Amino acid sequence: MQSANAVLTVDGAPAAGRPLRHVWNTCVGAGRANEALRADWQAHFREAVDVLGARYVRFHGLFHDDMFVYRGNDGGGGGFGPPTPLAEPVHTFSYVDKVFDFILSTGARPFVELGFMPRDLATQTETLFWWKAHCSPPTDMGRWADLVSATVRHWIERYGLEEVRQWRFEVWNEPNLVPLFWTGTRTQYFELYEASVRAIKAIDDRLLVGGPSTSVFVPDARYAGETEDRTASIATGEAEDPDALDWRPVWIEEFIAWCAERDLPVDFLTAHLYPTDYAATPGGGAKEISRYVDATYDDLTLLRSIVAASPYPDAEVHITEWSTSPSSRDRSHDTLFAATYITRAYLRCADLADSISYWTFTDVFEEGGAGLGPFHGGFGLVNEQGLHKPTFHAFAMLARLGDEVVADLPHGVVTRDRATGRVSAVLHHYPDEMGGRSVRAAHSYDAARELAGVGTRRTVRHTVAGLPPGATFELVQLDVEHGNVAEAWHAMGQPINLTPQQTDDLRTAADALLRRTLTASDDGVLEIDLDLPPWAVVGIVQTGPPPAA
Repeated sequence: MQSANAVLTVDGAPAAGRPLRHVWNTCVGAGRANEALRADWQAHFREAVDVLGARYVRFHGLFHDDMFVYRGNDGGGGGFGPPTPLAEPVHTFSYVDKVFDFILSTGARPFVELGFMPRDLATQTETLFWWKAHCSPPTDMGRWADLVSATVRHWIERYGLEEVRQWRFEVWNEPNLVPLFWTGTRTQYFELYEASVRAIKAIDDRLLVGGPSTSVFVPDARYAGETEDRTASIATGEAEDPDALDWRPVWIEEFIAWCAERDLPVDFLTAHLYPTDYAATPGGGAKEISRYVDATYDDLTLLRSIVAASPYPDAEVHITEWSTSPSSRDRSHDTLFAATYITRAYLRCADLADSISYWTFTDVFEEGGAGLGPFHGGFGLVNEQGLHKPTFHAFAMLARLGDEVVADLPHGVVTRDRATGRVSAVLHHYPDEMGGRSVRAAHSYDAARELAGVGTRRTVRHTVAGLPPGATFELVQLDVEHGNVAEAWHAMGQPINLTPQQTDDLRTAADALLRRTLTASDDGVLEIDLDLPPWAVVGIVQTGPPPAA
């Protein structure tokens, strides 16, 4: 298209030339492994790869009963008698193979979460979700290690060692949330990590293993012991200004110390950085806390400093779950406001992690069962019908950015692709009138849409020079009136069950972004002059120099 070495300036300043890491689409999240057998899940994921650039996917339930990996009996019986116990466990991978074959066929890879516990190996059963996940320590740690080893060896035999070396193996999910995602103690989780990492590294020491996959930062001592002391969080809920407290990661420092003492490998550290908290109340309830808009940035900055000063300074940092909130019934997830929030946060945090995995890419997600209606606050970038939410379009704009920062702007970024020289930008209007607040969780769509009244229009002007004369750019704009599919659904009366015609109408509304063409001058200068409504997100991408005369 043009020289990647062309001298570019933005508003008169030379190009920054800093690499831009695409932390938003390195990995995306999904619910559980069995959902990946569904045709709609697979269609949504293929689009996430092809359009949004997703390169890895992470999900729960690899070893859950509905994947039939760990077999303690022959599965016979049914209504005709009990199944026959097996003398030794057998590992079968037919369901897992279908899922992993599909993921790899798209050009993406699995970010493997090792969990949860198979029923025949669990000390406690049916502990979580309607699908009855078993989130407990194993009855026999040796059999757990054998399960992990057999699974990894199977993948190497099926896909090749060089391929599997590109994967990440994360041990468990949110073990600090007792008795939800883990029913044991902190030390029992650390022992699970030790058994898992030793099993995997015994196969090949270049396979990548990490943890502890703990949930959120907290400003109190609730997780200081072996299990959570919820009373320690009461003061957090009663604090006049929770943002002024000292928020710190959960188990990260303890995990690092425990592994270092035992000379255990830690190839990467993982955590979940939802900008929220649920503090206990004196009456035994829970208080929702929404932190300030830059909480994720500050948490990541602290986490990076902890890792840099640790015995594992070169360990990768992967945020394996992140969103505006950890609720799959938060109606803000369906809105434009979430799209603007995540755009701002991803651009702010791009230098601070190796990946920040959005939870999740699809509303085909059943932790609490299927959603009530097409827009129920699900995590997904698309809803169950595959309708594009505003967050999908934000991801698409971010995906089209280059790999080099030309200019950091007060409300966005200008980039260049170093291979082609193509210039692109993303701009956003997160209203100053939010006063530093995040987009808070909303329990109804009517409550979520109240943010439409926050903010005033903003003029955005920038000059990009050094372009080919007459270079053309496509501008796409997401705002309250364009691409706001949940608002179109609201205008329909918020039907729970869509007709085929309503689905088609909403699909049209979902993708009706404002589009126009910008053209550089004859001397290679692009004037960006926008009058942006509050909450707008704009993507600008170079489509080419003009055709030869």
